[in-house]
Amino acid sequence: MPAATASTPAISDATAAGAVSRPWASIAIETDIAALAERWRAFEATALVTPYQSYDWIRPFVETIGTAHGMALRYALVHGADGALCALLPLVITRRSGFRFAEFIGGKHANYHMGLYAPAFAAQLDAVLTARMLTEIGNAIGGLDALAFVNQPVIWQGVDNPAARLAAGPSPSRAYKLALIAGDGDATLRRSMSSHARKKLKNKHSRFKDFGPSVLTRAKAPGEVARIIDAFLAQKAERFRAMGVPDPFAEPAMRAFLEQAARDDGAGRPAIELYALDLDGLAVATYVGAIQGERFSGMATSFDMASETVKTSPGELLLAELIRLKAREGVAVFDLGVGEARYKTTFCDDHDDLVDSFLPLTFKGRVFARIARTKRELKRRIKRSPLALKLAHRASGWLRGKRSEDE
Repeated sequence: MPAATASTPAISDATAAGAVSRPWASIAIETDIAALAERWRAFEATALVTPYQSYDWIRPFVETIGTAHGMALRYALVHGADGALCALLPLVITRRSGFRFAEFIGGKHANYHMGLYAPAFAAQLDAVLTARMLTEIGNAIGGLDALAFVNQPVIWQGVDNPAARLAAGPSPSRAYKLALIAGDGDATLRRSMSSHARKKLKNKHSRFKDFGPSVLTRAKAPGEVARIIDAFLAQKAERFRAMGVPDPFAEPAMRAFLEQAARDDGAGRPAIELYALDLDGLAVATYVGAIQGERFSGMATSFDMASETVKTSPGELLLAELIRLKAREGVAVFDLGVGEARYKTTFCDDHDDLVDSFLPLTFKGRVFARIARTKRELKRRIKRSPLALKLAHRASGWLRGKRSEDE
């Protein structure tokens, strides 16, 4: 399908009231991700990009989960006067409660939601220009009430994220990370963890060794990929069953996504890496991470709740081994993703601030933005209050039980 294009000529009339020169010339909306492979990969080599907007993460997601859910996908390409690509926003159109809005592809499976930007281009965008560019993107897509961008990093690779300038407020959760000391994971852990936490981890490791020799396995061959995915999905299913909540990894398309994104076809490093802490050939803990450039981003982790090793926290032991491995490999930043958890604050000494932006394009969009902001702010307040969070979990459990009785 040919691209829809919205041209924006440079303003030459210096007398135009309030005129501000745009650092872009045109916006094109594409629908065929396969046709973008060469341009996308070349652009992300120098662009500001999170692991979740790399071409090799987005395409498997689109072809598996996107296809299974019939997602309406749009790729907004912003070009400069010289025709060079300045920004690329991978978007999905969502219909909910009578509203039609665009958001970044990946949903809850992507920790960071952000467009790809040429650093120099991003630096030229203030809040006014960003709102103008995003409005033009929305109009070029057509039929949208709003743009909804949640869990956006305020800063990426030392440069301000343009869309974060329109933030309605902080996201409900932070993302936790640590900078790795090149070649020295142990030194990294000594810096990022308290002496008490390191002592506890050492004691857990000593008890874990009593169960026999273990090995950190990275899935490369198809058989290893399948085995670790099997273990990960089974462990997640048991965990969510015990919690009494729906398993977001249960759909068949999720397995297909992991398999495709972790496939090593010899053309380069896969977008997703799968790891297991193996004991007697069985995975007692697993880890799924997205890799892009010098950053490794934790997507999900799990452990075998039925294993005798569970009291030694095999998931934490696996994470410590991964930090050491990534330091040796020259990875600069290791993040543990969005959301609060004790192990994240134990291992990490830094975080990424995240914000939510809602840009209305119609009157209905203004209503949507007001509702969305209120819901995100309520969620943030609940997460900041242990008592409110506990009550929310109880209410959620009661509602799920009530629905089950009614079915």
